[in-house]
Amino acid sequence: MNFESIAAVLFLVILSLVVFFNRKKLGIQKLLFPVFYFVMYRTKFGLKAMDSFAMRFKRILKPLGYLVIFIGFGGMLFIAFSLIQNVYKMLTVPTAIPGVGLVLPFQVKGAFFVPFFYWIISIFILAVVHEGFHGVYSRLWGLKIKSSGLAALAVFIPVLPVAFVEPDERKLKKAGLKEQLSIYSAGPFSNIVLAMVVLGIFALIAAPVVNAIVEFNGVEITGLIENPENPYPAELAGIEKGEIITQVNDISITTVENFTSILMDKKPNEEITVTTNKGTYTMKLGVNPDDVTKGYMGVQVQQSQKIKDSAKERLWILPKVILWFFGLLYWLFVLNLGIGLFNLVPLGPIDGGRMLNAVLQKYFPKEQAKKIFSFVSMMFLLLIFLNLVFPYIKGLLV
Repeated sequence: MNFESIAAVLFLVILSLVVFFNRKKLGIQKLLFPVFYFVMYRTKFGLKAMDSFAMRFKRILKPLGYLVIFIGFGGMLFIAFSLIQNVYKMLTVPTAIPGVGLVLPFQVKGAFFVPFFYWIISIFILAVVHEGFHGVYSRLWGLKIKSSGLAALAVFIPVLPVAFVEPDERKLKKAGLKEQLSIYSAGPFSNIVLAMVVLGIFALIAAPVVNAIVEFNGVEITGLIENPENPYPAELAGIEKGEIITQVNDISITTVENFTSILMDKKPNEEITVTTNKGTYTMKLGVNPDDVTKGYMGVQVQQSQKIKDSAKERLWILPKVILWFFGLLYWLFVLNLGIGLFNLVPLGPIDGGRMLNAVLQKYFPKEQAKKIFSFVSMMFLLLIFLNLVFPYIKGLLV
């Protein structure tokens, strides 16, 4: 077990102990208790800052509210379509992977793995920005915020730290539709905007710096595509996860684009020779499940790179620090965009669900609105459930 994994386990142990010994001071929001639930620690932290920000920038924030709502519903349509499309692919394409999963700092089948320190820092920033903007727009429209604080999503034990802002729900439900929608969509909107800002920083600053201190040295194999009934060529040849591909048919491989462009011209059953940092393998390509006219190795890859010797000599440890920070920027982008969009799923108590419910309550009779909302929520709950359990179901079937 590496240092990151040990840190993740220690964090979960400490979080569980803190929750246990302070259980009388905490609130519990039951979902499927005791399996799924939220543990909440209510405070007044940050309330004055939200109020001050809302009042100081109200001339910008009020008209911006229309864009916030537009982006919110645009993101809802995008994530809804993506979930439906992803489930269809999982049922029809053998190599399809789930589009939704828990984001965890340790490797679990069906979850998205993020190294612990990137995970904890990114989740903290994401949660503060998300809940902070819910609070800002609540104060902008004159709604009282009862509390803010820290919480943890528990799956039997606390596993995911989050933050929350708790506005006066009775007054929120009585507010106008525009006010409600801007408050609900403000959190996801702030995460999406932060992701775009980070992407801009990465493109303008990180990319040139990285190009100056690192060089691409091949393509790393991050996983082998499983197909137990008819294993793919890479698995049959004995290639292992972690190996770095440096040549295909004596052609030098330095980038992922270089690697994929060479394979694009290959046909099923065509023989190729692959050289890695561990050895040389000869294999006949299989059939690409997405295009039967293309050859297929059956590997998942990512760009491999190393710090230039010249940079090591001049800058000593600084290149490693710079690359770690840019790695943090990468995960800030990925998690803010992914979790921001996921919060717009039209489902139950999350932001997208509350947006949809507010619109239905405005334009449909109460009972009809309730039925439509329940149907949509259950449909997307099923789609998410299929994404979460698909890796396990697939394993049982094969």
